[in-house]
Amino acid sequence: MAALSHRLAQWRGAFASVLPKLIGRDLAGALAGGTSRDDLPVRLSNRTYAGTRNVAVRELGFDQSLLWVAVALLAWGLVMVYSASIALPDNPRFANYAHTHFVLRHALAMMIGIAAGMVAFQFPLRAWEKMAPWLFAVALLMLVLVLVPFIGKDVNGARRWIPLGIMNFQPSELAKLAVLLYAADYMVRKMEVKERFFRAVMPMALAVLVVGMLLLAQPDMGAFMVIVVIAMGILFLGGVNARMFFVMAVLVVAAFAMIVLTSEWRRERIFAYLDPWSVEHALGKGYQLSHSLIAIGRGEIFGVGLGGSVEKLHWLPEAHTDFLLAVIGEEFGLVGVLLLIGLFLWLTRRIMHIGRQAIALDQVFAGLVAQGVGLWMGFQAFINIGVNLGALPTKGLTLPLMSYGGSAILLNLVAIAIVLRVDYENRQLMKGGRS
Repeated sequence: MAALSHRLAQWRGAFASVLPKLIGRDLAGALAGGTSRDDLPVRLSNRTYAGTRNVAVRELGFDQSLLWVAVALLAWGLVMVYSASIALPDNPRFANYAHTHFVLRHALAMMIGIAAGMVAFQFPLRAWEKMAPWLFAVALLMLVLVLVPFIGKDVNGARRWIPLGIMNFQPSELAKLAVLLYAADYMVRKMEVKERFFRAVMPMALAVLVVGMLLLAQPDMGAFMVIVVIAMGILFLGGVNARMFFVMAVLVVAAFAMIVLTSEWRRERIFAYLDPWSVEHALGKGYQLSHSLIAIGRGEIFGVGLGGSVEKLHWLPEAHTDFLLAVIGEEFGLVGVLLLIGLFLWLTRRIMHIGRQAIALDQVFAGLVAQGVGLWMGFQAFINIGVNLGALPTKGLTLPLMSYGGSAILLNLVAIAIVLRVDYENRQLMKGGRS
């Protein structure tokens, strides 16, 4: 027995020495628990006492519940992407694809995203603060490149993707994270003049305007809406005067109204949203919404069962991307939809709490970044759910962490990893350590 205990102790020591090299010291420290007698001993007189015990995971790790809710959404999304896309190869448009084509690509994007998230976790928030302007510049460059013929990929009249072999990268997803980090860094730098409109707000407004013009050229109004909400939210949370924020909100609403009024096809979407069942819209702009409502209506309370959706059989377009919630509603019913809404509410609330905690610890940049991620996840989920339920006009936004889309999954996981890093540094500071 003594020999076995000695052998187990050797294996444990070897694993503990290798783990930090595999996944990084910070992540290894957050995942690994502590023992009670591996600190430096304290010697008093002729007796030797063990030093203070290591701090346990719950005290110095990161938020395990946030991690597992994100994992649950990822797993549920993977299952639903398979369910919603399994019949697509029966369509002549996808005749050359295998039935597992979309789910395998989605799983690959998840693995890349998890690896990128583990790398992102290693960077302290001080490093992200230094990288923020450069990341914003890279995002702008990619938004320009995607508009260049033979670089950007045109799909259904929209040029939003850059082919990278293993996946099509969507620069607008990178722009969401880049604007978030840049806005948080900007507010920290402008903290002393945050009460002055032109010095505090106008430079950030011009930066967002440039991003918006590039996004509308693709066109991708949905991503532009999310970016505007992220930027305005961070400005407000950073302490911008409430009256200035109200003026900005009015101007933004007026600008979006002008964009809709001056675009014929956007006006048609609004009219189709108001009456999707009319003869004029049922087979046109209101087709997706009407079939989304049919799918959710078929699900009733408990749904028709996993895999039993009829609307995904070539009736509901984009069932595995923008309208994944409709398939969830049909297969899991009202119970499944309410559960999903509850998970996103909890996720958003928890991320915002981590951000407030960081600000209370005088880590303003970290706190604003975390709260920006909360706004991003919460607002985009709200828009997607509202569109699927017919509460909002149709808009091309995916369901975070769940819908098919490599770039979205990749950047969502990086954003969650950054929030976990914020929480990790919060716990270190609360225990008297350094971030």
